[in-house]
Amino acid sequence: MSANAAAILANPKPAWLDQEDVNMFDHAVRGFLEKECLPHGDRWEKEGAVDRDVWTKAGEAGLLCPAAPEEFGGAGGDWRHDYVFHMAVAELGVDGWGASLHNSIVGPYVWHYGTKEQKEKLIPKLISGEYVGAIAMTEPGAGSDLQGVKTTAVKDGNGYRINGAKTFITNGGTANFIIVVAKTDPKAGAKGTSLFMVETDGLEGFRRGRNLDKVGLKAQDTAELFFEDMWVPADALLGEGEGLGFIQLMEQLPQERLQIAVQGVGMMKRALAETIAYVKDRKAFGKSIIEFQNTQFKLAELKTKATIAEVFCQYCSDLLIQGKLDAATASMAKYWVTDIQCELIDECVQLHGGYGFMNEYPIARMWRDARVQRIYGGTNEIMKLLISRTL
Repeated sequence: MSANAAAILANPKPAWLDQEDVNMFDHAVRGFLEKECLPHGDRWEKEGAVDRDVWTKAGEAGLLCPAAPEEFGGAGGDWRHDYVFHMAVAELGVDGWGASLHNSIVGPYVWHYGTKEQKEKLIPKLISGEYVGAIAMTEPGAGSDLQGVKTTAVKDGNGYRINGAKTFITNGGTANFIIVVAKTDPKAGAKGTSLFMVETDGLEGFRRGRNLDKVGLKAQDTAELFFEDMWVPADALLGEGEGLGFIQLMEQLPQERLQIAVQGVGMMKRALAETIAYVKDRKAFGKSIIEFQNTQFKLAELKTKATIAEVFCQYCSDLLIQGKLDAATASMAKYWVTDIQCELIDECVQLHGGYGFMNEYPIARMWRDARVQRIYGGTNEIMKLLISRTL
């Protein structure tokens, strides 16, 4: 990295973030990323996946599922620890590693809704990296409209027979613990949706499709998944009964959407750091590009927008820690920050000139990787729909 992304904005840390245990965890995460991830980034991009042993190493270092409850072997952390993890990953450019999803999206379903037996069995494996997590919501014919899910789970003996297909699944090529969204009662609409915790190792009827050829995030193994008469035991059902899946999803989506916004802020800071370093070094017409007023004005605008984005994400994080973050406010963060993220990075490409279009420059990769932020986790159009319902 040409410059320190973490220091590019002047925002002071809020009190909830400037805590000794959080700072120690942040330091540990950044040290791990620099040692175990950054040296392999280019290879992971070419191979389309992150090395499997990174997960076990991260588990040994205590970096997986930091918010898992202590009684089940976790560190007993909270969103503060998740926040610094997401920010570090984005600022350092380790965007292909799906640990953010594992930590902040998959894990919380287990400890928020699982039975005591489910938690005792599964949480230690998620913490250690023995299990790599994924969540299978999206289908070929159902994206943001989760009520349109066609995957079914039908009772069969002391378990369920699951049939269906999922696509665009982050960690899909590696995950061996997958939360599957399925209909246990297709006639009941949202109330007929249930979540299943599927342990895939050696599981008959489970099949991975191809790793998808994406525009960006090429180191992330995004895949298709197929369930063909896949039988799972009754205790794979998440929670105390059928039909709770839609409520569980709706309760957890605000945190997922805030996570996407936080990632966006981290990438914006990295893009600014790279661009400022570039325009100071690059010369045109006998002087550095930073000396042109247009460059100064443009970067002033971008730094202002990134500052506002970070402050809003910190405000939303404070609400989340207090249990007060509602769906509409999380949607505001997700849609606005990711829109600004894409705008900012596009301007940074422009300031790089022709080099900004070369894959060897980090800004080009960020330009490709950022675009999906406006799509996954619910499209930004859906975010606006959710916000409009509060008017």
